[in-house]
Amino acid sequence: MRDQIKKFLNEDQDPKAIEKITSKLQDLLMKNEEVGYIGVQKKPAITVFPDSIVLTNKRIILCKPKNLGLSMDFVDYDWEDVTASFVKENLLGSEFSFSTKTELTISIDYIPKTQARKLYTFAKEQMDNLKNITYTVNSPVEIEDETATDVEEMETEEVTHFAEIVSANPPEFHTNEIHTTTKERPLSELSQDELFEKLQNYKKLLDNGLILQGEYDALKKEVLSYM
Repeated sequence: MRDQIKKFLNEDQDPKAIEKITSKLQDLLMKNEEVGYIGVQKKPAITVFPDSIVLTNKRIILCKPKNLGLSMDFVDYDWEDVTASFVKENLLGSEFSFSTKTELTISIDYIPKTQARKLYTFAKEQMDNLKNITYTVNSPVEIEDETATDVEEMETEEVTHFAEIVSANPPEFHTNEIHTTTKERPLSELSQDELFEKLQNYKKLLDNGLILQGEYDALKKEVLSYM
């Protein structure tokens, strides 16, 4: 575990905080679970016991010290339940957030910008890996005509859930068209919760193959500029 600590210390990490977290994680890690990255709060005021967030290859773990640092609360979220992750850079540090399938959004603020970007990158990699594994497992080898018809009907039902967001066969991708054709309010008028919900909707479109990765990235960038 000490060897893993070294790779985090070049991003303005507090060695004592990292060592304390990793020592407590030793009994929590599952078989074949490895720590990928650790982000630690760095508030403007002196914080003796900062909150931290740990990303492993299996889950996200939030660590919150209590009782003057003598004990710590742990809350974890499996990658299967995570639908999206976000980074919002502020004047003092950044805010790293992620949303779950239960529409719950969890955030941890005052994360140094470099650490927040590394958290976002690692989270994105884990979600992409999970999506690729799911796609490989569920990919059909051969489908007969009758089965293909059933699949087509099932896909049509799924598309109707997103009919108010974008047409099933868009002729071309234009970010502005998605906003204007749905008669939605401008992004500048939406609240933070509404912006997060819009990002989740775009992610669902991407997961269902209704938009391409490049289209999703452009939409996400536009929404994040208003957060």
